[in-house]
Amino acid sequence: MSIECKTQVFWLGHSAVKLVSPKGNIIYIDPFLTHNPSTPEEFKTVAEADYVLLTHGHEDHVGDTIEIAKSTGAKVVAIVELIGILTNEGLPEGQAVAFNKGGSVHFDDFSVTMVSANHSSSYKGQYAGDPAGLVVSFENDICVYHMGDTNIFTDLKLYGELYEPTLVFAPIGDHFTMGPEEAAYAVEMIDPEVAVPIHYSTWPIIDCDPNIFKEVLTEFSDIDVIIPSIGENILS
Repeated sequence: MSIECKTQVFWLGHSAVKLVSPKGNIIYIDPFLTHNPSTPEEFKTVAEADYVLLTHGHEDHVGDTIEIAKSTGAKVVAIVELIGILTNEGLPEGQAVAFNKGGSVHFDDFSVTMVSANHSSSYKGQYAGDPAGLVVSFENDICVYHMGDTNIFTDLKLYGELYEPTLVFAPIGDHFTMGPEEAAYAVEMIDPEVAVPIHYSTWPIIDCDPNIFKEVLTEFSDIDVIIPSIGENILS
């Protein structure tokens, strides 16, 4: 599917996503790259980044955040408790942007709103605040909703009505998140134009066929499901 937009959207394996805004801001969400077995070598090293957005504290989501921030000067945007932990771990305080559920932070040509996710969150054994989803709205362009790690819950319908996301990244791998059937029902509640499955087949414990998600969702909705190759511009 091709959507008319200026924002570029890439899946980098597991839950890692790269966005490039209409003005060229480079945004990473949950940049678990270096130790991600599903991320190809050419995407493991980040040479440029302006922002890193985190859904929660688990290490397969925080990933290379501190290293990216130190090498690029990127601002790191996350829930208050996780930001506190990361600054203690070496994240420069001037690059830390802490906020919380229901709040929005505004940058050059996009904003980020934190919404709920039904999961848990810790970082190296420490409580890291609540897990979250992130709604990234680009000025006069698309809206991307990264659900983070989550179960299905009824607020998702409200998020769809409030934010009207163009594209939703939905975890489908089961065991730690929704499985493909449950994820299909969750996405149907949000009702985006496009759904992209993530958080699957990184390891055997979350091995999953994304076509099951696609088949179930397209049985009862007209939402377009894209199963991208890693590193391709999803909406081109």
